[in-house]
Amino acid sequence: MTQSFGATSTTDEVLRGINLSGKRVLITGVSAGLGVETARALSAHGAQVVGAARDLSKAQAATEQVRAQAANGGSLDLVQLDLASLDSVRRCADGLLAASKPFDLMIANAGVMACPKSTTVDGFETQFGTNHLGHFVLVNRIASLLKAGSRLVNLSSAGHRYADVDLADPNFEHTPYEEFIAYGRSKTANVLFAVEFDRRHKARDVRATAVHPGGIRTELSRHLTPEVLKKLIAEINAGQPEGAAPFSYKSIPQGAATSVWAACVADAEAIGAGYCEDCHVAEVVSTPGLRAGVRAYALDPQRARALWRKSEEMVGERFN
Repeated sequence: MTQSFGATSTTDEVLRGINLSGKRVLITGVSAGLGVETARALSAHGAQVVGAARDLSKAQAATEQVRAQAANGGSLDLVQLDLASLDSVRRCADGLLAASKPFDLMIANAGVMACPKSTTVDGFETQFGTNHLGHFVLVNRIASLLKAGSRLVNLSSAGHRYADVDLADPNFEHTPYEEFIAYGRSKTANVLFAVEFDRRHKARDVRATAVHPGGIRTELSRHLTPEVLKKLIAEINAGQPEGAAPFSYKSIPQGAATSVWAACVADAEAIGAGYCEDCHVAEVVSTPGLRAGVRAYALDPQRARALWRKSEEMVGERFN
């Protein structure tokens, strides 16, 4: 009988009894929070983890526990990756391709949230450029390293419900910039990327999905003031069904649980081209609020193809 997991499940609970010896995993954003916990949980069950981070010295210090708890042949190697620089992304991809070691899992975990208006090295709006375009180039450049039976897990967010992608003005050149609208666009893009990647690769038994980890206190919220956080939680609670429990933060092991569930436990056909939360596949919803469910526009196959074409145009590279 398949065990059922939910919002309070932890990484260790989800992976109990699972042996990942010999599995290779790429995780972006292993210098803090969910990325470190995801790497710890997977390597503790035998996975050989390649962790990508912008600041390698910070990542080295943050992942001491990962190396200490690695077991059954599990390990962690670090590679440099700045998702806000396509030159850095391409150098990272070239290094991984040169090593010619296939992956069983890729977890696109790194990201930024609700930051002030700024641009990446290449001139893209920072949240869209970092959260989506950086991963778009990295994953597509090394897609040949994903072996049959492998999975791509993109970290999205309930924040995708703030906004659909704007393919006519992705860099806010003609639209007033709002931090959470920009975040929403980037998180919708993470889902749409998984939808189209899954369509393109499922014939060779490579599947892709997106996950919402839940609300967790990590460095991701560094740009949010206490006042903004209070308002955000009030919005979440206001959108809940009558009688539902008020919002509460997840622990980091609870937050990373859906990532490892989607990567290692869930049925591939069930999660392919989908959006997961609280260790299950989310339902499509149209009601206001941020608490649960996925917007239909984030799973729209035609929208996903249009975003893929726009992304290729923006980065100056085509991916078959």
